[in-house]
Amino acid sequence: GWCPLSPTGAQTTQLLVGPPWTPPVLWDRVTLTCQGLGTTAGVTTWYSNGKRWWLQGLGRLNVTLSGTDTSDRPSTGLSLPVSVLDDWLVLQVPARALLEGDTVTLRCRG
Repeated sequence: GWCPLSPTGAQTTQLLVGPPWTPPVLWDRVTLTCQGLGTTAGVTTWYSNGKRWWLQGLGRLNVTLSGTDTSDRPSTGLSLPVSVLDDWLVLQVPARALLEGDTVTLRCRG
């Protein structure tokens, strides 16, 4: 898939969360996928809590620690942050765009 166009028409870096529930919780075995412009040969840089912590060629990362993660692609820049929680009780909603009138399934996880 491609990232949505920003208001200025430039493509941006986007983090996709799997499984597709928000907020993501560590005990769900969270995978983050960094998507950006096309198939740029550059590496993806991963940041946790504002500090660079992983550099790899692939745009996918299995999260093992709670915190706020972002990714950076050379062609499209830094993604918006995703916070992965390690709380004992979490109310989750589907991690997709929701519109007024949509039927939403909520999950209470503990």
